[in-house]
Amino acid sequence: MSASRLSEAAAVAVARDVLAGEERVWIVGGAVRDALLGREVLDVDLAVEPGTEERYARAVARACGGAAFPLSEEFGTWRAVAPRNAWHLDVTRLRGETIEEDLGGRDFTINAIAAPLAGPDGELVDPTGGRRDLEAGVVRAVSERSFADDPLRILRAARFASTLGFEIEPGTIALGRAEASRAGEPAGERQLAELRHLLAGRDPARGIELLDALDALPAALPEIALLRGVGQNPNHHLDVFGHTLEVLRQAVAVQADLDRFAGEAADGARELLAEPLADEFTRAVAMRLGALLHDVGKPATRGEHSGYVTFIGHDRVGARIAGELLRRLKASRALTRYVQGLVRHHLHLGFLVHERPLSRRAIYDYLARCGDVAPDVTLLTVADRLSARGSGAVAAPEMIEAHLKLVREVMPAALDWHRQGPPDLPLRGDELAAELGIEEGSELGRLIAELRAAVYTGEATSREDVVALGRDLLERAPEDAE
Repeated sequence: MSASRLSEAAAVAVARDVLAGEERVWIVGGAVRDALLGREVLDVDLAVEPGTEERYARAVARACGGAAFPLSEEFGTWRAVAPRNAWHLDVTRLRGETIEEDLGGRDFTINAIAAPLAGPDGELVDPTGGRRDLEAGVVRAVSERSFADDPLRILRAARFASTLGFEIEPGTIALGRAEASRAGEPAGERQLAELRHLLAGRDPARGIELLDALDALPAALPEIALLRGVGQNPNHHLDVFGHTLEVLRQAVAVQADLDRFAGEAADGARELLAEPLADEFTRAVAMRLGALLHDVGKPATRGEHSGYVTFIGHDRVGARIAGELLRRLKASRALTRYVQGLVRHHLHLGFLVHERPLSRRAIYDYLARCGDVAPDVTLLTVADRLSARGSGAVAAPEMIEAHLKLVREVMPAALDWHRQGPPDLPLRGDELAAELGIEEGSELGRLIAELRAAVYTGEATSREDVVALGRDLLERAPEDAE
């Protein structure tokens, strides 16, 4: 196991050049860990003598043509950011008199390894056996106070284990369980960042399972803990908790095999999922968050009718619960709206399977209902359907295959809707109102919605067509009311 990748990192190269004469500067944390694992190193943390952090960060920023700013007054951290956010370098004052004391206060042994910035890559400071645990694939707390000092580390333990494919050693599990009731105490934005990293990893469902094994779900994600033991109808082979984890696994699989699931729209789907969304989430990672939350409304809506389990309205209730959860985690409005959209609309496409092939109007109605999340929620429905493998009719192989065909049919149009938005009318709303002799208001709004559908389907293509169809719709309105 080699740390040679440290030298390949641009942030390290700039820092070594700028701080060449400084001896008490160490590369610490994730950069050393990832270099030892042979992973790409982009962002770097430096531990420095107290009082030098601002000066060093500004020097690195000047050298690369980037910017420097304070990141945390509490921890004495400054950040230097390269142009176009290619990488960043955080400079933090030592927590203790020596680098060994600093490392002894960190979370896990695999993150408590330092490399002198001025020394060769193989010269490591490893007082807690982090290199040994990296080789063994183990997440081990640095000390018995690791979780007591910062309960966010409970989420971090699950995150590192699931992302790296490691095991949490038994003593660390016991320490985590002892502090599990405090897992929801850290600031919401810190919890959200850990959840983002966990969801972005290679096995986010295992990360949630590990949080459960640490007894942390009731405090950190109580909405998910409530899903356990909620039985479903014969279309499902798992309770809501197990189904949710399976949907999360399938969402990862769908994103990795878009050629199969998106068909001719695969390239567009890949571009869509790579888009930044909000709070440092890409749409791909935010979609995984939607998968985790898509059924949170089921416990509150479970009912039985003639012995058949139902969850009427769980999409609407779930969207409200997801919004409350994300507000607790201090998520942005953009991320909250996106996830709520996925939860609110994840059932619609399944109702259209029996209407295949869809008319142009049916596609329009689906896209108009789902809005900007239409392509994302369409992909999410694949994960949802593949995760329902019960004995009911909806779970039959032919029904699942019909749903997958419907997804490939709808995806090109959904991506076009995302890129271009709903169709524009060839005249403004006030102009249409004047042509039709009506006041602006709800009636005009309903007309515009119908006329946009007509433009989308090709029924109306010109200004004259739209006005004529508008008049016809107004004349038919009294008949429809009867």
